[in-house]
Amino acid sequence: MIPAPYLLYLGHSTDFIGIKTSRGLATFRQHDCVGEFRYDDCPLTLNLPRLTMAEGAAAGARTLVLGIANSGGSMGADLIADAIEGLEAGMNVASGLHQRLRDVPRLVALAESKGLRLFDVRDPPADLKVGNGYARAGHRLLTVGTDCSVGKMYATIALAEGLRARGITADFRATGQTGILIAGAGVPIDAVVADFISGGIEQFAPAREDDGWDLIEGQGSLFHPSFAGVSTGLLHGAQPEAIVMCHDPSREHMRGIPGRKLPGLKECLEANLQVARLTSPAVRAVGICLNTSGLASEQALDLCRITEAALGLPCTDPIAFGVDAIIDELLCLEASARSTTASY
Repeated sequence: MIPAPYLLYLGHSTDFIGIKTSRGLATFRQHDCVGEFRYDDCPLTLNLPRLTMAEGAAAGARTLVLGIANSGGSMGADLIADAIEGLEAGMNVASGLHQRLRDVPRLVALAESKGLRLFDVRDPPADLKVGNGYARAGHRLLTVGTDCSVGKMYATIALAEGLRARGITADFRATGQTGILIAGAGVPIDAVVADFISGGIEQFAPAREDDGWDLIEGQGSLFHPSFAGVSTGLLHGAQPEAIVMCHDPSREHMRGIPGRKLPGLKECLEANLQVARLTSPAVRAVGICLNTSGLASEQALDLCRITEAALGLPCTDPIAFGVDAIIDELLCLEASARSTTASY
């Protein structure tokens, strides 16, 4: 476990989506966050106290979390310098970027000299096996998306919390750096060698006999040229009984690829169901989650109603309006499956 409390890093960021790791921690583990570190040219805030490195350490922060993301996941000279300042102030440093902290000799030497630790969150387990697709017991739901960074983690956590609120055993299975930092465990699936993606999820969400649910965080999109491979491996390894599709209606193009349109909701849903059927022939869609944070409340509700009518599935913004309707649909699906099984 990465020692809390945390000082969350925003740095020079100007992209709201690019600070999603720090933002996720501020949302779901706010009690563990003492403040945010950002420069004057950063227009973003998590509504936490703005602190220097020294002030963060004095406020009790034990770990500086470099909670930003960029294409390729590299660390520039500025970020390394800030990590050094965090170590000098007496904090451990955690990062979810693809470039590892442990591969920067200056950071390793400084951490060792101060008795501090470097945490590379995107390190997959060393003992992953190739997937086999054999049927396994248990209930699993996977979130999928029209694009990357459209709210799959938020929806997955909301669904897990919603099931638990009804007295149903449910576990959030993190597959990205933000989710892993929130949950304290997971498999950073986009850092796994391609042959082991499906097997990694089979191991991380193994057979279970307690009638509980694994809520598996989706990654990428089948329609994103950069990340479709990860999405495919997740669909096969998760072997989901149910999927929930996530979408950001304000998105003008695929993230990072101007000019490439997002797929239609129906098109995306059908494609994900088709891919999932390789290992889960009876998979069903149980809902749509929209990220309506950019819309007024009444506009958001209207869009949810329109989408629900068009696709015949419950549609909601999980943060603004909750997930009760989707959970109702999920439990109806489960009851129907049990009835079918009992009749044979």
